[in-house]
Amino acid sequence: MRRATTLEERMMIARLAEQQRSDHEIAAQVGWAVPTVRKWRRRAQHGLQAWRTAHPGWGAKTLRAQLEAEPSLAGQPLPSRRSIARFLKAMGRTRPYQPHSTLPPVSAPGLGAPHEQWQMDARGYSRVEQVGTVALINLNDCYSHVRLLSYPCYLGPHAHRHPTTEDYQLVLRLAFSDWGLPDRLSVDHESVFYDNLDKSPYPTRLHLWVLALGVTLLFSRRGRPTDHGLTERSHQLWDQQVLEGQQFPHWSALRQALTQRRDFVNYQLPCATLGERPPLVAHPEARTPRHPYRPEWEAQLLDRRRVADYLARGEWFRLASISGGVTLGGRRYALGRAWARRQVTIHYDATADQMVFSAGAEWQKRLPAKGLTVEALMGDLSALTRLPARQLAFPISRDDWRMTQLCGTLAA
Repeated sequence: MRRATTLEERMMIARLAEQQRSDHEIAAQVGWAVPTVRKWRRRAQHGLQAWRTAHPGWGAKTLRAQLEAEPSLAGQPLPSRRSIARFLKAMGRTRPYQPHSTLPPVSAPGLGAPHEQWQMDARGYSRVEQVGTVALINLNDCYSHVRLLSYPCYLGPHAHRHPTTEDYQLVLRLAFSDWGLPDRLSVDHESVFYDNLDKSPYPTRLHLWVLALGVTLLFSRRGRPTDHGLTERSHQLWDQQVLEGQQFPHWSALRQALTQRRDFVNYQLPCATLGERPPLVAHPEARTPRHPYRPEWEAQLLDRRRVADYLARGEWFRLASISGGVTLGGRRYALGRAWARRQVTIHYDATADQMVFSAGAEWQKRLPAKGLTVEALMGDLSALTRLPARQLAFPISRDDWRMTQLCGTLAA
């Protein structure tokens, strides 16, 4: 009975052919005649490559499992995952390895007083008649259970999107103005806080702005909704207390209703966790700010050293583009065409305020860090404090709407 080539041998023939080995050299190595080698080399060039091209997302693990599932290959010796990986590499079909890293770790000590730690989360957007689409952004104090703020972030008449960095900054400034700055702020894993789709995430401007104010940003554990149980319950509370079955002639009426009901919830509504006492009755000390804040003080309160110390503990990885550039925190750094497609490691030098890029011992470059100035971190409010008074034209844009809210905060 004539012996047939195994799949692993055919893959070896294809791999050696990709290495520009001649038919005679391949035949000597695999132990098959030159005509046999030539036949399987040609088939590999057309068949195996076509199969791989049709499924560019399949790696060696998936391909091995797929081979095992093929009825036509039952009983035949199959190549190992390592052999398949070598084959893919020889064909130039491997995906570049993307190193992983995490955000610099922060500590979360236990709670002992109001405003040591807040929770913040945006409730899914709702369509409110005569108002438009809004997303309630809710903030709660973890120790006292005080409902700090429920703010109807206006998303537009037909918008279906998430609140932006500017939206969150506005909401936090309103809460800070009423209650002062907390020690820590616990949030979920939304992309507004860090680039959560990257295997080596970098903090966003919102994240760094909070840090510069002296507030540590904490992230709830994935798959643990109980970490934000207080805020999850508050989503239901505001829906039942204000939205359900009600109509509002305009956005300001909705905002006013939420503000008035906040006083009722904090001073009148019994809380089971607090022995059926309302939050501000159980903890009247929560009315006193832990760290006072005013919007007009913000430029002085922001301390870039906090940001520098945090970033100095981080490490990030990026694959340079074909033009030799990388993006970090939404900012583009041009390294030069010689860096094209190189795997780049990035550190922050706090002393020089520079990003340090390296790709091996011989490839290093330093560029000024971007987006870390006080003005860049402040965003909207930085521009507002330099603007003369002006009449807004209708219809009001979302930027103008945010500006009116900030003006109200400054005037309070």
